[in-house]
Amino acid sequence: MKLWEKISIRGNRDVFYYDTKQSFQEEEFATRLYEMIGLEGRNGKTAGVLFLCIGTDRSTGDSLGPLIGYKLNEEGLEHLEVIGTLERPVHAMNLETYQTILKIRYPNYVVVAVDASVGNMEHIGYVTLGRGALKPGLGVSKELRAVGDIFITGIVGSLSNYDPLMLQSIRLSIVMRMADCISRSICLVEKLWDNSYFL
Repeated sequence: MKLWEKISIRGNRDVFYYDTKQSFQEEEFATRLYEMIGLEGRNGKTAGVLFLCIGTDRSTGDSLGPLIGYKLNEEGLEHLEVIGTLERPVHAMNLETYQTILKIRYPNYVVVAVDASVGNMEHIGYVTLGRGALKPGLGVSKELRAVGDIFITGIVGSLSNYDPLMLQSIRLSIVMRMADCISRSICLVEKLWDNSYFL
């Protein structure tokens, strides 16, 4: 079985799936993310890279973003900005405020949006990576604006039996495994860094 699969959705938008239940290939994920960031840099986003980690620590299933933000902050990465942590989460109630902050303070940054999601039952435990904006709002009935140039999601539950209360019963081990895989991969991106895109 392949460790990642590529599928096309929404026209020509490519989304890559990585299975964290098997032996997750951090280098493969990091290299692809690095290439996507570089492409955005060549398209004019040259000020830097910001990871917008969306979710809330009040729900196990929706805590993926804040966990990743926390882990990245603990690493003290030099070339990456991080918004959204366990201490200061970005969620449905304050996302619009943070979108305004992004426009004012980070106008030419590549924004990588990170969030939990639901999907097919067989994809629970998978991480997705793709170019384009992320439509956040897992577990809420609000219509939220899309955000980001690149997205990373972790599939924590099934769309077929989706219920907002389901997010409370997601096993923390699933979320933590995905958070570990994603954060380690992002740390590898910084090691691959080419400052020529973001001076």
